Amino acid sequence: MANHRSAEKRARQNLVRSERNRKLRAKLRTAVKSALLSKEESEKKLKLSEAFSKIQKARGVLHPNTVKRKMARLAKAVNRKGSQAAPASR
Repeated sequence: MANHRSAEKRARQNLVRSERNRKLRAKLRTAVKSALLSKEESEKKLKLSEAFSKIQKARGVLHPNTVKRKMARLAKAVNRKGSQAAPASR
C-alpha cells in the first residue's frame, strides 16, 4: 500500500496502463493469428494490413525494434505460406 498521495496516484495509473497494454497485446496476437490463418489472397492482404496497423500502434507498448521484428517475421511467414500453397494447387 502506498504511503504518499503521489504514490497512490502512480499505483492507480499503473493499473489502468497495464490493463490497456494487456488488451492491446491480446488484440495484437489475435490480428497476427488471423493474418496467418487467412486462406484467400485478397483476405490475406487485408488481414496482413490490419495486423501491421495494430503492430505499429503498439509501438508505445512494445519496443520499436520488437515491432519491426514482428512485422518482418509476419510478412515472411505470410509470404512463405502463400508460396507453399501455390504448388499444391497445381
